[in-house]
Amino acid sequence: MSSASNGHARKGMPLHTKILLGLLIGGLAGIAVNLTIGGTHPVVEGVNHYVAGPIGQIFLRLLFMIVVPLVFASIALGVAGLGDLKRVGRIGAKTLGFFLVSTALSVVVGLVMVGIFKPGTRITPEVRTQLLQTYAGDAASRIEAAQSSTFGIETLVNIVTRNPVRSAVELDLLGIIFFGIVFGAAITLIAADRARLMVGWLEALNEIVLKIVDMAMKLAPYGVAGLVFGVTSRFGLTLLVPLSVYVTVVVLALLVQMVVNYSWILRLFAGISPLTFFARVRAPMITAFSTSSSNGTLPTSIAAAEKNLGVPPQIAGFVLPLGATMNMNGTSLFEGVTVIFLAQVFGIDLNLGQQAVVMLMCVITAVGAAGVPGGSLPLLVGILAMFRVPPEGIALILGVDRILDMCRTTVNVTGDLVATVVVGRSEKAWNAGMLPPPELEAGEGRLDETPGQQGYLAPEVEPVRDVRA
Repeated sequence: MSSASNGHARKGMPLHTKILLGLLIGGLAGIAVNLTIGGTHPVVEGVNHYVAGPIGQIFLRLLFMIVVPLVFASIALGVAGLGDLKRVGRIGAKTLGFFLVSTALSVVVGLVMVGIFKPGTRITPEVRTQLLQTYAGDAASRIEAAQSSTFGIETLVNIVTRNPVRSAVELDLLGIIFFGIVFGAAITLIAADRARLMVGWLEALNEIVLKIVDMAMKLAPYGVAGLVFGVTSRFGLTLLVPLSVYVTVVVLALLVQMVVNYSWILRLFAGISPLTFFARVRAPMITAFSTSSSNGTLPTSIAAAEKNLGVPPQIAGFVLPLGATMNMNGTSLFEGVTVIFLAQVFGIDLNLGQQAVVMLMCVITAVGAAGVPGGSLPLLVGILAMFRVPPEGIALILGVDRILDMCRTTVNVTGDLVATVVVGRSEKAWNAGMLPPPELEAGEGRLDETPGQQGYLAPEVEPVRDVRA
């Protein structure tokens, strides 16, 4: 009896519950101070500058700190574990095909929704002028960033990095992923005894990085509370009123992609119950929602795929890093809705052919969007200019972008995990029968603490990687 009670005491509150509490406390506190003393009050600005802001940024920086080594190690291990380069090409083709089809599907959903509800026609000229004036400075920085960034054939060429170290410094994940793929492929071509040494080193690096994630996640409830407090204390509910229809359209479209499209894809192509799937990936979904970062959520996604879904590390380590950079279902949907919304605001009528081009551009530019908070906005400005929508119009949605960023990042990350099980099943490397028994999981989504371990990464059972497998 005493041992049972001790075990219960050690378990405590799951970390994902603490994160949700941090999210709610930060959000409600921010809205409360905004409605009572205002977001520009010196006390509120002081709290954001000296307390909430630093805590939130430290949490994000801890996650970004390990993205580069994690991406490199997981990609290289995934390719090396596949062994046969033909298999690498086949899995890569399946993965990219899934990304393109699911992203195009999400854009179609967004364009249909914005065409039905026409949120841009509900913004009055007076509100438009007020929002443009309020966010003129932020809009100018977005436009400048868009003018300095290009997307085209150069982007494809630049995937082949000249300097992996520079790519790591600049967080050029496409360059890092390419180097990791080439590195892992080269491992399969050297002598088996030397290959095993390098694979062992990469596995150790991967485990070390995941332990760092353990430490970072201890700060997650406080970091999330700080990030959300900063947003809600500044903007409150002011922008949600005039932009409520636009926000509703985006969120509803994202829900359709998440609940409807992902569900039938999971049943048809992965053979798994959507309810079971979503229950086992709650941890990365919550992390994605709270951090607004696909890259920052990557460690949690890999852990959930391998430990909660039973996906082989070779598949998860190959598909998920690619997805964090290239599979932006929610981002492309958001871009499509926003372009049409702002065109409606400024009275620019886009015909079906132009909307088809909008869809194509959203699919393509989503690949180039940075997996960080607000990373899609510079590319979005470029699309606006392409269709003669005033680029300054980006100011109209800046106030609510962080809220929508949280939602679309959740869809992005969930889509990556859906791709992982679909590709795994198509390769006969995974099926629903490989799901770990519930009693072996570390609680809800592996984000809680259980006896004998810290964080969400237990049980410590790692499938053997054979470089020649």
